[in-house]
Amino acid sequence: MLQSLSIKNYALIQELEMHPAPGLSMITGETGAGKSIMLGAIGLLMGNRADTKVLYNEEEKCIIEGVFDVSSYQLQALFEEEEIDYDNTCIIRREVSPAGKSRAFINDTPATLDTVKRIGLRLMDVHSQHETLLLGDSQFQLDMVDAFAGNHSLLTSYRQSYQVFKKLQKDYQQKKAEGEALQKEADLNQFLFNELEAANLQAHEQEELEELLQKLENAEEIKIKIAEALAVLSEGEFAAESALRAGNSLLQQLGKFGETFAQLKSRLESVLIETTDVVQELAKEGELIEYDPERIALTKERLTLIYQLQQKHRVQGIQELLQIQEELGKKVEAFQSMDETLQKLQKAVQEQEKQVISLAKQLSDTRKKEFAGIEKAIKTLLQDLGMPDAQLSFQHEMLPPQVHGSDDIRLLFSANKGMKPQELKSVASGGEFSRLMFSIKYLLADKTALPTIIFDEIDTGISGEIALKMVKMMRTMASRHQVITISHLPQMAAKGEFHYFVFKDNSAAKTVSRIKLLEPSERVEEIAKMIGGASPSENAYQTARELLEMA
Repeated sequence: MLQSLSIKNYALIQELEMHPAPGLSMITGETGAGKSIMLGAIGLLMGNRADTKVLYNEEEKCIIEGVFDVSSYQLQALFEEEEIDYDNTCIIRREVSPAGKSRAFINDTPATLDTVKRIGLRLMDVHSQHETLLLGDSQFQLDMVDAFAGNHSLLTSYRQSYQVFKKLQKDYQQKKAEGEALQKEADLNQFLFNELEAANLQAHEQEELEELLQKLENAEEIKIKIAEALAVLSEGEFAAESALRAGNSLLQQLGKFGETFAQLKSRLESVLIETTDVVQELAKEGELIEYDPERIALTKERLTLIYQLQQKHRVQGIQELLQIQEELGKKVEAFQSMDETLQKLQKAVQEQEKQVISLAKQLSDTRKKEFAGIEKAIKTLLQDLGMPDAQLSFQHEMLPPQVHGSDDIRLLFSANKGMKPQELKSVASGGEFSRLMFSIKYLLADKTALPTIIFDEIDTGISGEIALKMVKMMRTMASRHQVITISHLPQMAAKGEFHYFVFKDNSAAKTVSRIKLLEPSERVEEIAKMIGGASPSENAYQTARELLEMA
């Protein structure tokens, strides 16, 4: 429900604010006074595009804002899908800058025009004589039948089941494609995996082998250098180890002469221990090192294998080879179990498809049961609205399951006697379309939560008696939904809970379009003018009072 509408700096509107009634609000005014301008502004809240030509003052920005109560519309999922914070009060705002930049906000969150359109169309429904696209849309017709059938719960179950089915179907196709790709690579993957597995690679093997080969290939030089080092450190007359022992002994004797000597002795003893340890390690290495052609050959052979595998797989280290081996192992395992996986997925798809088809049939059965009742109800309303020869029928065809079920329906219509019902685009005039859509919305108002309905001069071209029947239907609709009607007939204007008057104000240098909520006495004046012109007679005033009293 539209709680408030604010328009600033738009076309002939400098500033305008209105708070429509929860039920039926009427808007009247002279031709060109600004009623269509208001609809243009409302169109911006429904995602229509804007340009700087809409600015009343070209140096200021235009702001259109609508505040809506959406608590009964069940729009949480839509807001979540559009990544907009949901609240029971929804505020849509459009801004157009003097530079031509347009911005949109929903609950103070920046939004694209597509998002504004998707949400705006769920909040407002502008109905005019030219509203033909929606009525001819098969999805609208299907939604209408579902509303009559009370299919909300069943349709929700079907859609959930259908989504699961489509996901399983997608998973199966993806897995099948993976299987076909694995099939093409199966022999190669198996060969590469076996080759790496047979190599029995170890994480740090390459570095250890490269170091070992260095030692083996330079064994003689290493042994000579070790011998020379041992001679210097422990075997010669002036060996470092012997000198350190002698120094350590002397410092031990000096220890009785003060703590300083004791500390120095301790430090020198640490050096001696470390030197002795180095000598022992060198001697051990010297014993281990020897020139071994066979071991050299085996080490080179192992390193050559590692280098060849790295070159083959275009990597730099063993760790990467091990990772490739793991990935190949998974592919080999996946291929080996692919048939079983595909069989399970295919079975799941088939079982889910059966459930989808079963639910689609239930949905279709409920829909087909409503056709005759809808045809009869709409035909009765059209007769009341001056179309006694109207004929209506549904054309139905079963399709493979779709997101909305398995039904393809077409509403066939004829307004004239002796004419066979045909698709709407082929047979109806603007006025006939208007009354047909009005009848449908009237019936839907009793079935579901409709957005704010704005009727734009739907009474054009109809007689006073039919207008009274139409406005009576509007009042019935307005008992459950908010209805705003732009009218030029006094019979209709008198029936509104609120009556807004749109007029041009020429008091300033530039014409301004304004809107005013009429008081009871002002309503009499306006309706009398609608009956008798700018200078209404007393009879016109009396008729106006009678129309208001009847309301």
